[in-house]
Amino acid sequence: MLPRIEVIPTLALDLSLYELRIMNVSRKEQIEQSMRLQGQLQPIIVRVYEGGYQVIDGFKRVYAAMDLMIVDMECYLVDVDDQEAKVLLLSYNRTNQSMEVWEEAMVLKSMLEGGTLEQRHLSKLVDRSPSWVSRRLSLISKLDEAVTLEIRMGTITSRHARALMRLPRGNQADLARVISHFHLSSRLSERLVDAWLSAYGNELMGAVMNIWPRLDVVRMTLEDRRFGDLDHSEQEIIYPFLTELNGLSEKIICLTSELQIEKPQ
Repeated sequence: MLPRIEVIPTLALDLSLYELRIMNVSRKEQIEQSMRLQGQLQPIIVRVYEGGYQVIDGFKRVYAAMDLMIVDMECYLVDVDDQEAKVLLLSYNRTNQSMEVWEEAMVLKSMLEGGTLEQRHLSKLVDRSPSWVSRRLSLISKLDEAVTLEIRMGTITSRHARALMRLPRGNQADLARVISHFHLSSRLSERLVDAWLSAYGNELMGAVMNIWPRLDVVRMTLEDRRFGDLDHSEQEIIYPFLTELNGLSEKIICLTSELQIEKPQ
């Protein structure tokens, strides 16, 4: 089927691919104002999908049309499958660079879901270098879900996310709220993360160096194997503390195993 222009009811348009985009409210309002004055100037891009029409490009125009109660929209209908639709989603926004890094990453991630496509083949499919693909997928994998939601809502940008991904996941959301509340630039966000990492690193090192000798004393005492020589009342007093210590040790082992530590070459 050759691509063609069709007029399609606005309410028949499927906007499911919009979950891969960022909610840019101000841009939508600009488009809505333009359509209020001039109507739809360009057709949106759609494909036949599950008995309806899935939008590939032109989401903000569709939402604006809904707000303006425009019944029908002019659509450029293309015959593509799921993967091809996402390649088009990237390519249509490539020339004017209207997609943020996070949006590109989300599209790439969705294309890998299902396991039928390898990352090296993905880079060829989207006509980008393997490093370009890898950097974007890395952004997604290292971000806390709460930060991802902040990006999706448009309260912070992908540039902010690059700074936040240097932090442990559990601390990203707190700093994301600070960045959002004070409207920090990406440069100031980098400095904020640097300051946090410096303070956190010093705090962690101090805690490790403080507890290390004490833990070593406990280890040597237990290795002495005189625990059995303690009377029953002494064992009852000490055993709960040893059990608690064992539990804390297991948590530390679990947490350190999750750290991405680069080993020296």
